[in-house]
Amino acid sequence: MTSTMLREEFQTVLAATSVEDFRGQLVRYAHQAGFEFVGGMLVIDHDGGRSDFINVDNMPEAYRNGAGCLASNYRRDPLMQHCKRSSLPIVWDQSTYVRDGAADLWEDQAAYGYRSGMAVTLHLPLGIHFMMGLDCNRHGQISDPELRARVADLQLYATHACETAQRLFGVHKPEHDPMCALSTREVEALKWTMEGKTAWEVGMLLNVAERTANKHLQNAMQKLDALTKHQAALKALRLGLLSL
Repeated sequence: MTSTMLREEFQTVLAATSVEDFRGQLVRYAHQAGFEFVGGMLVIDHDGGRSDFINVDNMPEAYRNGAGCLASNYRRDPLMQHCKRSSLPIVWDQSTYVRDGAADLWEDQAAYGYRSGMAVTLHLPLGIHFMMGLDCNRHGQISDPELRARVADLQLYATHACETAQRLFGVHKPEHDPMCALSTREVEALKWTMEGKTAWEVGMLLNVAERTANKHLQNAMQKLDALTKHQAALKALRLGLLSL
């Protein structure tokens, strides 16, 4: 069975060779997931409080050029504020904006088809952030199990897309320190993670307790400056510390 981490669309976005190719992959993924719109935002913080914002999306030009996209609105937008503060996924709809006293912002964007959606943000070391959202024009709620599956899928996809965004937009990251080489067990744990195994399954395969498997993964994450085990696996693969 093909693993979640090795699904074709994940590998395809990881291999995008241009910004247009990257945009096309994001749009294709959104449509396959049943959403009309997709947005990927790479934020790079600099000294002095300045930040660069790089967007890749299929936003309608009329909305992009309208009052609804004014930077001043971002400070009131509950979706943007959540993503700025948290790495937890968010599923939003009209009630999200009403609850935060920003119903007018929802009305503005709903006119262009942005009525509900989900988003996740990766807050990385060295002031690098990547936000990815899927948006649609419907009010209806999907079932909880389906929703959980889609959110988990988006988190994994965003990890791959973040690697590509950094590469395509020339984000320079420090090279891996050879003094922090992964142990054999850490490599094995990451490899099984790439195959879509849970920590419990990794423990069974390595003949160790789940707690020990988690320790190997946490050690690898720390050495690779990764926030999740999936990001650690991708970084290890890119650095040649792990092969498929």
